[in-house]
This record gives sequence, structure tokens and C-alpha cells, in this order.
Amino acid sequence: MNLIVNSIEAMKEVEDGTREVAIKSLQADKQQLMVSVSDTGVGLPQGADKIFDGFFTTELHGTGMGLRISRSIIESHGSRLWAADNLPRGASFFLTLPGHIQTRQ
Repeated sequence: MNLIVNSIEAMKEVEDGTREVAIKSLQADKQQLMVSVSDTGVGLPQGADKIFDGFFTTELHGTGMGLRISRSIIESHGSRLWAADNLPRGASFFLTLPGHIQTRQ
């Protein structure tokens, strides 16, 4: 949910052109599902390597904890979360999830 809300907020600053959020999923391999949330917003900030650090924010009223918490939750499940710029503008966030869940018998 945090990734979708961030995408919507990033597009508020775009004055012209298409505003679009795309959510996609695909089987990355036999063991993992990959989900992406992409937008046509302003893109990643300079120093984008810090966006997953706690208390780093580009928003006036942001806490800088959303992406840190999202990454922490995803990593606790043995998965990962990362971001990349889109061309000509916007950003994409990618996460992997286990492709299957082992059940107890």
C-alpha cells in the first residue's frame, strides 16, 4: 500500500503529461513472484540510495519511515525491495515474494 500511495503522491507534482500508476506481477522464477509498482511521477530524488534509510524523506510532512518499514517487512520474509528510475520520467519499485508457502502438517 505504501508503494502505491507514494506513486500517487509523486505524480501530484507533474503538471503536464500522462499520470499513470501500473501494478504488475510475474513469476520471476520457480521460487519467486516479482511485483512492480511504477509511476510517471517526478522520479527518484538525488541520493536515491538513501530512500530506504529511516527518517529520509522528500515530503514536507513525511516521516521517512514508510519505505524503511516496507523493506524491513519484505526482507523478513526472505525477499527484497528495490527501486529504479523510469524513462522519460517516474520511478518503479520492485519486490520479490516467495512463489509458494510451505504449510505445516
